[in-house]
Amino acid sequence: MTTAVATQYEAVIGLEVHAQLLTRSKMFCACRADYQGAPPNTTVCPVCLALPGSLPVINKRAVEYVMMTGLALNCDIPEHTKFDRKNYPYPDLMKGYQISQYDQPIAKGGWMVLRVDGREKRAGITRVHLEEDVAKLFHRSDPSGETYSLLDVNRAGVPLMEIVGEPDLRSPEEARQYLRRLRAIVQYLGVSTTKMEEGSFRCDANISIRPAGATGLGPKVEVKNMNSFRAVHRAIARPSAGAAGGTLQTVCASLRPAGR
Repeated sequence: MTTAVATQYEAVIGLEVHAQLLTRSKMFCACRADYQGAPPNTTVCPVCLALPGSLPVINKRAVEYVMMTGLALNCDIPEHTKFDRKNYPYPDLMKGYQISQYDQPIAKGGWMVLRVDGREKRAGITRVHLEEDVAKLFHRSDPSGETYSLLDVNRAGVPLMEIVGEPDLRSPEEARQYLRRLRAIVQYLGVSTTKMEEGSFRCDANISIRPAGATGLGPKVEVKNMNSFRAVHRAIARPSAGAAGGTLQTVCASLRPAGR
């Protein structure tokens, strides 16, 4: 935003961060979770492949890791939790739904303190919940230009922790410091490798613009699956600047690499 526009409008930013958990086995089966480097479709079983009759068994260590993270983020740990079905039609989802959590997560109602430009800011944490990662698609084209996709199921079922932040951030720099602080906490706990280049620590950003002083939330842009601090900073800066004097429409998008 320009200085003039920045005094009239403010960005409202909430981040959803996914971290693959550093367990020996997958979330709901005994397949090994260190799929990186394994030949395609070799660390799989009937549960990963969602074959008829297969039943999930919860990974106790993954639950403990989410509780540890929740406590480090000043969350409450409820006595009861449950898993939910998240339905969406996409070919990397073997069952046609994802086992996730929503209204009764393992941890909720937390916060952490950031330091931005010499001042402290408290950022709320809505919940920390547990789910399973999905398979991986590789999009290809043959010499004739015909496109096709390959599916590697090795990643399906790897324990995935999601940390959902409150919409308390107001600038790209605050978002970057939030991610750095959160990654440092997760690294210190030893619950994830947090290797962003491998996708074990990735972020979705929800961005909205509103008049300065307003309290409501307007339409938002959601930018998915970013795996670097720089990408998050760029993604938030774009709609923040582009909405000046115009209308922000609700949309889900991905970030195009710089120079393209």
